[in-house]
Amino acid sequence: MEQLFYQEREIFEEVDLCRKDGLLNRESIGWARNSVINCNLSGRWLRKKKWNYWYIMGSDCLFSVTVSNIDYAGMVFAYFYDRKTRRFIEKTVMTPFGMGCKMPCKVNKTVTFENSLLKVKILSEGTDTHIFFEDTDFKKEKIFGEFVIKPYNGQETLNVVIPWNERTFQFTSKQIGLPVEGVLTLGDKKYFFNSKDSFACLDFGRGVWPYKVNWNWASGFVKFNGRSVAVNLGAKWTDGTGMTENALFIDGKCIKLSENAVFEYDKNNFMKDWNLKTTISDRVNLVFSPEYERVAKSKMLFLESEVHQMIGVFNGYVKDETGQKIAVENMSGCSEEHFGKW
Repeated sequence: MEQLFYQEREIFEEVDLCRKDGLLNRESIGWARNSVINCNLSGRWLRKKKWNYWYIMGSDCLFSVTVSNIDYAGMVFAYFYDRKTRRFIEKTVMTPFGMGCKMPCKVNKTVTFENSLLKVKILSEGTDTHIFFEDTDFKKEKIFGEFVIKPYNGQETLNVVIPWNERTFQFTSKQIGLPVEGVLTLGDKKYFFNSKDSFACLDFGRGVWPYKVNWNWASGFVKFNGRSVAVNLGAKWTDGTGMTENALFIDGKCIKLSENAVFEYDKNNFMKDWNLKTTISDRVNLVFSPEYERVAKSKMLFLESEVHQMIGVFNGYVKDETGQKIAVENMSGCSEEHFGKW
Protein backbone atom coordinates (compact mmCIF):
# COMPACT_ATOMS: atom_id res chain seq x y z
CA MET A 1 0.00 0.00 0.00
CA GLU A 2 1.38 3.39 -0.99
CA GLN A 3 2.29 5.62 1.91
CA LEU A 4 0.71 9.07 2.02
CA PHE A 5 1.82 12.31 3.58
CA TYR A 6 -0.06 13.28 6.72
CA GLN A 7 -2.58 16.11 6.57
CA GLU A 8 -1.32 18.12 9.52
CA ARG A 9 -3.25 21.27 10.34
CA GLU A 10 -1.25 24.43 11.06
CA ILE A 11 -2.50 26.44 14.06
CA PHE A 12 -2.15 30.21 14.12
CA GLU A 13 -4.08 31.33 17.21
CA GLU A 14 -3.84 30.52 20.92
CA VAL A 15 -5.80 27.47 22.02
CA ASP A 16 -6.17 25.35 25.17
CA LEU A 17 -4.74 21.84 25.08
CA CYS A 18 -7.53 20.45 27.28
CA ARG A 19 -11.24 20.82 27.75
CA LYS A 20 -12.63 21.73 31.16
CA ASP A 21 -13.00 18.01 31.99
CA GLY A 22 -9.27 17.46 31.42
CA LEU A 23 -9.70 15.53 28.17
CA LEU A 24 -8.07 16.55 24.90
CA ASN A 25 -9.44 19.60 23.15
CA ARG A 26 -9.68 18.45 19.52
CA GLU A 27 -9.18 22.04 18.35
CA SER A 28 -5.60 21.92 19.66
CA ILE A 29 -4.52 19.02 17.40
CA GLY A 30 -2.03 20.29 14.86
CA TRP A 31 1.25 22.14 14.72
CA ALA A 32 2.42 25.75 14.97
CA ARG A 33 5.54 27.80 14.29
CA ASN A 34 5.16 29.57 17.62
CA SER A 35 4.14 28.51 21.12
CA VAL A 36 0.39 29.14 20.95
CA ILE A 37 -0.76 26.09 22.97
CA ASN A 38 -1.88 26.61 26.58
CA CYS A 39 -1.19 23.34 28.40
CA ASN A 40 -4.01 23.55 30.93
CA LEU A 41 -3.64 20.00 32.27
CA SER A 42 -5.99 19.02 35.08
CA GLY A 43 -7.18 15.90 36.88
CA ARG A 44 -5.76 12.56 35.66
CA TRP A 45 -3.83 12.06 38.89
CA LEU A 46 -0.48 10.25 38.47
CA ARG A 47 -0.71 10.27 34.65
CA LYS A 48 0.33 13.84 33.84
CA LYS A 49 3.90 14.42 32.63
CA LYS A 50 5.69 17.75 32.47
CA TRP A 51 9.27 18.55 31.56
CA ASN A 52 11.61 21.30 30.42
CA TYR A 53 14.76 19.70 29.02
CA TRP A 54 17.62 21.90 27.85
CA TYR A 55 20.92 20.99 26.32
CA ILE A 56 23.61 23.51 25.45
CA MET A 57 26.25 22.38 22.98
CA GLY A 58 29.60 24.06 22.52
CA SER A 59 32.72 23.11 20.64
CA ASP A 60 34.33 21.93 23.89
CA CYS A 61 31.46 20.43 25.87
CA LEU A 62 27.76 19.76 26.31
CA PHE A 63 25.76 20.72 29.39
CA SER A 64 22.17 19.67 30.01
CA VAL A 65 19.63 20.40 32.73
CA THR A 66 16.06 19.12 33.09
CA VAL A 67 13.24 19.96 35.47
CA SER A 68 10.42 17.41 35.27
CA ASN A 69 7.30 16.45 37.19
CA ILE A 70 5.76 13.08 36.35
CA ASP A 71 3.02 13.52 38.97
CA TYR A 72 4.21 10.96 41.49
CA ALA A 73 7.79 12.24 41.43
CA GLY A 74 9.83 15.26 40.54
CA MET A 75 13.02 14.43 38.66
CA VAL A 76 15.67 17.10 38.23
CA PHE A 77 18.84 16.05 36.52
CA ALA A 78 21.91 17.55 34.92
CA TYR A 79 24.88 16.19 33.04
CA PHE A 80 28.13 17.44 31.61
CA TYR A 81 30.26 16.02 28.80
CA ASP A 82 33.73 17.23 27.79
CA ARG A 83 34.00 16.59 24.04
CA LYS A 84 37.82 16.59 24.12
CA THR A 85 38.61 14.49 27.19
CA ARG A 86 35.38 12.36 27.00
CA ARG A 87 34.76 13.05 30.68
CA PHE A 88 31.09 12.63 31.67
CA ILE A 89 29.33 13.54 34.94
CA GLU A 90 25.64 13.19 35.77
CA LYS A 91 23.44 13.78 38.80
CA THR A 92 19.72 13.22 39.47
CA VAL A 93 17.61 14.51 42.36
CA MET A 94 14.13 13.09 43.00
CA THR A 95 11.34 14.54 45.13
CA PRO A 96 7.93 13.01 45.99
CA PHE A 97 4.96 14.17 43.92
CA GLY A 98 6.96 16.84 42.09
CA MET A 99 7.68 18.77 45.26
CA GLY A 100 9.70 21.92 44.54
CA CYS A 101 9.17 21.84 40.76
CA LYS A 102 7.47 25.03 39.58
CA MET A 103 6.34 24.43 36.01
CA PRO A 104 3.98 26.73 34.07
CA CYS A 105 1.39 25.82 31.44
CA LYS A 106 3.06 27.67 28.59
CA VAL A 107 6.39 27.54 26.80
CA ASN A 108 8.95 30.25 27.50
CA LYS A 109 7.76 30.88 31.03
CA THR A 110 9.83 30.71 34.21
CA VAL A 111 10.67 27.26 35.63
CA THR A 112 12.43 26.78 38.96
CA PHE A 113 13.60 24.09 41.36
CA GLU A 114 15.52 24.58 44.56
CA ASN A 115 16.39 22.44 47.55
CA SER A 116 19.42 21.84 49.75
CA LEU A 117 21.12 19.86 46.97
CA LEU A 118 20.87 22.13 43.95
CA LYS A 119 19.36 25.25 42.43
CA VAL A 120 17.87 25.57 38.95
CA LYS A 121 16.34 28.76 37.62
CA ILE A 122 15.11 29.00 34.04
CA LEU A 123 13.89 32.58 33.87
CA SER A 124 11.84 33.93 30.99
CA GLU A 125 12.36 37.61 30.20
CA GLY A 126 10.46 38.55 27.06
CA THR A 127 11.83 36.38 24.27
CA ASP A 128 15.06 35.70 26.17
CA THR A 129 15.75 32.85 28.58
CA HIS A 130 18.27 32.99 31.42
CA ILE A 131 19.44 29.68 32.89
CA PHE A 132 21.16 29.51 36.27
CA PHE A 133 22.40 26.21 37.68
CA GLU A 134 24.34 25.64 40.89
CA ASP A 135 25.36 22.48 42.72
CA THR A 136 28.05 22.42 45.41
CA ASP A 137 28.44 18.62 45.20
CA PHE A 138 28.30 17.63 41.54
CA LYS A 139 30.16 14.33 41.93
CA LYS A 140 32.38 15.97 44.58
CA GLU A 141 32.93 19.15 42.57
CA LYS A 142 31.19 22.49 42.56
CA ILE A 143 29.45 23.44 39.34
CA PHE A 144 27.92 26.75 38.36
CA GLY A 145 26.38 27.64 35.02
CA GLU A 146 24.90 30.87 33.73
CA PHE A 147 23.53 31.17 30.20
CA VAL A 148 21.55 33.71 28.18
CA ILE A 149 19.54 32.37 25.24
CA LYS A 150 18.45 35.01 22.73
CA PRO A 151 16.43 33.82 19.71
CA TYR A 152 16.94 36.14 16.80
CA ASN A 153 14.06 38.05 15.22
CA GLY A 154 11.65 35.74 13.45
CA GLN A 155 13.29 32.48 14.58
CA GLU A 156 10.60 29.79 14.42
CA THR A 157 10.06 26.71 16.56
CA LEU A 158 8.13 23.45 16.21
CA ASN A 159 5.04 23.06 18.38
CA VAL A 160 2.95 19.89 17.98
CA VAL A 161 0.02 18.20 19.70
CA ILE A 162 0.20 14.40 19.42
CA PRO A 163 -3.23 12.76 19.97
CA TRP A 164 -3.20 9.07 20.89
CA ASN A 165 -6.83 9.50 22.01
CA GLU A 166 -8.88 11.97 24.03
CA ARG A 167 -7.46 10.61 27.30
CA THR A 168 -3.77 10.34 26.33
CA PHE A 169 -1.99 13.08 24.41
CA GLN A 170 1.17 15.17 24.40
CA PHE A 171 2.17 18.70 23.50
CA THR A 172 5.82 19.17 22.58
CA SER A 173 7.74 22.31 21.70
CA LYS A 174 11.09 21.68 20.05
CA GLN A 175 13.32 24.73 19.85
CA ILE A 176 16.51 23.80 18.03
CA GLY A 177 19.62 25.88 17.40
CA LEU A 178 18.94 28.84 19.68
CA PRO A 179 21.77 31.38 20.02
CA VAL A 180 23.40 31.17 23.45
CA GLU A 181 26.08 32.96 25.45
CA GLY A 182 27.36 31.80 28.81
CA VAL A 183 29.96 30.23 31.02
CA LEU A 184 30.07 26.96 32.93
CA THR A 185 32.45 26.55 35.86
CA LEU A 186 33.25 22.99 36.92
CA GLY A 187 35.73 22.78 39.75
CA ASP A 188 38.55 25.11 38.76
CA LYS A 189 37.89 24.96 34.99
CA LYS A 190 35.73 27.29 32.95
CA TYR A 191 33.94 26.50 29.68
CA PHE A 192 32.75 29.39 27.52
CA PHE A 193 29.80 29.38 25.12
CA ASN A 194 29.16 31.93 22.39
CA SER A 195 26.76 32.20 19.48
CA LYS A 196 29.54 31.60 16.93
CA ASP A 197 30.20 28.00 17.90
CA SER A 198 27.48 27.10 20.44
CA PHE A 199 23.72 26.57 20.44
CA ALA A 200 20.90 25.65 22.81
CA CYS A 201 17.96 23.27 22.36
CA LEU A 202 14.73 23.02 24.34
CA ASP A 203 12.40 20.04 24.58
CA PHE A 204 9.27 21.26 26.36
CA GLY A 205 6.66 18.59 27.09
CA ARG A 206 3.23 18.62 28.72
CA GLY A 207 0.75 15.78 28.43
CA VAL A 208 -1.05 12.69 29.68
CA TRP A 209 0.88 9.59 28.68
CA PRO A 210 0.18 5.86 28.42
CA TYR A 211 2.07 3.73 30.92
CA LYS A 212 4.51 2.21 28.39
CA VAL A 213 6.54 4.51 26.15
CA ASN A 214 9.10 4.01 23.41
CA TRP A 215 10.69 6.67 21.26
CA ASN A 216 13.58 7.86 19.13
CA TRP A 217 14.58 11.50 19.01
CA ALA A 218 17.31 13.31 17.12
CA SER A 219 18.23 16.98 16.96
CA GLY A 220 21.16 18.96 15.68
CA PHE A 221 22.31 22.35 14.42
CA VAL A 222 25.09 23.73 12.21
CA LYS A 223 26.06 27.10 10.73
CA PHE A 224 28.08 27.47 7.52
CA ASN A 225 28.66 30.15 4.87
CA GLY A 226 26.22 32.52 6.54
CA ARG A 227 23.43 29.90 6.62
CA SER A 228 22.03 27.66 9.35
CA VAL A 229 20.44 24.21 9.32
CA ALA A 230 18.72 22.45 12.19
CA VAL A 231 16.78 19.19 12.32
CA ASN A 232 14.27 17.63 14.69
CA LEU A 233 13.25 14.03 14.04
CA GLY A 234 11.18 11.61 16.11
CA ALA A 235 9.91 8.08 15.68
CA LYS A 236 7.77 5.36 17.26
CA TRP A 237 5.91 7.43 19.83
CA THR A 238 3.80 9.28 17.23
CA ASP A 239 2.88 6.15 15.21
CA GLY A 240 -0.81 5.96 14.32
CA THR A 241 -1.68 9.49 15.45
CA GLY A 242 -1.60 11.26 12.08
CA MET A 243 0.97 13.72 13.43
CA THR A 244 4.77 13.79 13.63
CA GLU A 245 7.37 15.93 15.36
CA ASN A 246 9.57 16.03 12.25
CA ALA A 247 10.85 19.33 10.89
CA LEU A 248 13.75 21.16 9.33
CA PHE A 249 14.82 24.67 10.24
CA ILE A 250 16.56 26.46 7.38
CA ASP A 251 17.90 29.89 8.36
CA GLY A 252 15.50 29.84 11.32
CA LYS A 253 12.35 29.07 9.32
CA CYS A 254 10.41 25.91 10.22
CA ILE A 255 9.69 23.45 7.40
CA LYS A 256 7.23 20.83 8.66
CA LEU A 257 7.84 17.27 7.45
CA SER A 258 4.45 15.54 7.31
CA GLU A 259 5.89 12.05 7.06
CA ASN A 260 7.54 9.54 9.34
CA ALA A 261 11.25 9.27 10.00
CA VAL A 262 13.16 6.03 10.33
CA PHE A 263 16.10 5.46 12.68
CA GLU A 264 18.40 2.59 11.70
CA TYR A 265 20.98 1.60 14.31
CA ASP A 266 22.53 -1.42 16.00
CA LYS A 267 20.92 -2.10 19.39
CA ASN A 268 23.87 -4.32 20.27
CA ASN A 269 26.34 -1.51 19.59
CA PHE A 270 24.85 1.99 19.83
CA MET A 271 28.26 3.49 19.00
CA LYS A 272 28.00 2.36 15.39
CA ASP A 273 26.75 4.88 12.86
CA TRP A 274 23.00 5.58 12.77
CA ASN A 275 21.08 6.19 9.52
CA LEU A 276 18.20 8.67 9.69
CA LYS A 277 15.84 9.18 6.77
CA THR A 278 12.35 10.33 5.91
CA THR A 279 10.19 7.40 4.82
CA ILE A 280 8.42 8.79 1.74
CA SER A 281 10.51 11.60 0.31
CA ASP A 282 14.26 12.04 0.41
CA ARG A 283 14.04 15.32 2.31
CA VAL A 284 16.35 13.94 5.02
CA ASN A 285 19.26 11.55 4.53
CA LEU A 286 21.72 11.72 7.39
CA VAL A 287 24.37 9.55 9.00
CA PHE A 288 24.86 10.17 12.70
CA SER A 289 28.29 9.24 14.08
CA PRO A 290 28.32 8.96 17.89
CA GLU A 291 31.26 10.16 19.93
CA TYR A 292 29.78 9.27 23.35
CA GLU A 293 26.99 7.06 24.69
CA ARG A 294 25.08 8.26 27.72
CA VAL A 295 23.20 5.39 29.34
CA ALA A 296 20.62 6.22 31.99
CA LYS A 297 18.73 3.36 33.64
CA SER A 298 16.33 3.42 36.57
CA LYS A 299 13.98 0.85 38.07
CA MET A 300 11.94 1.14 41.25
CA LEU A 301 8.46 -0.11 42.03
CA PHE A 302 6.38 0.61 38.92
CA LEU A 303 8.84 3.14 37.43
CA GLU A 304 11.31 1.92 34.81
CA SER A 305 13.39 3.79 32.26
CA GLU A 306 16.30 3.10 29.94
CA VAL A 307 17.83 5.77 27.73
CA HIS A 308 20.69 5.48 25.27
CA GLN A 309 21.48 9.05 24.31
CA MET A 310 24.25 9.47 21.79
CA ILE A 311 26.26 12.67 21.44
CA GLY A 312 27.96 13.20 18.11
CA VAL A 313 27.74 14.67 14.62
CA PHE A 314 25.48 14.34 11.56
CA ASN A 315 26.59 14.24 7.94
CA GLY A 316 24.57 13.90 4.74
CA TYR A 317 21.95 16.20 3.28
CA VAL A 318 18.51 17.73 3.71
CA LYS A 319 16.26 19.38 1.14
CA ASP A 320 14.43 22.65 1.57
CA GLU A 321 10.84 23.32 0.49
CA THR A 322 11.94 23.90 -3.11
CA GLY A 323 13.75 20.57 -3.28
CA GLN A 324 17.19 22.16 -3.19
CA LYS A 325 19.72 19.81 -1.61
CA ILE A 326 21.72 21.29 1.27
CA ALA A 327 24.84 19.42 2.32
CA VAL A 328 25.18 18.83 6.05
CA GLU A 329 28.70 18.50 7.41
CA ASN A 330 29.70 17.95 11.03
CA MET A 331 26.38 19.08 12.48
CA SER A 332 26.62 18.63 16.26
CA GLY A 333 23.70 17.12 18.13
CA CYS A 334 22.19 14.07 19.76
CA SER A 335 20.23 10.96 18.83
CA GLU A 336 18.58 8.62 21.30
CA GLU A 337 16.48 5.57 22.07
CA HIS A 338 14.20 5.62 25.09
CA PHE A 339 12.04 2.95 26.69
CA GLY A 340 10.04 3.49 29.81
CA LYS A 341 7.22 2.47 32.10
CA TRP A 342 5.96 5.47 34.00
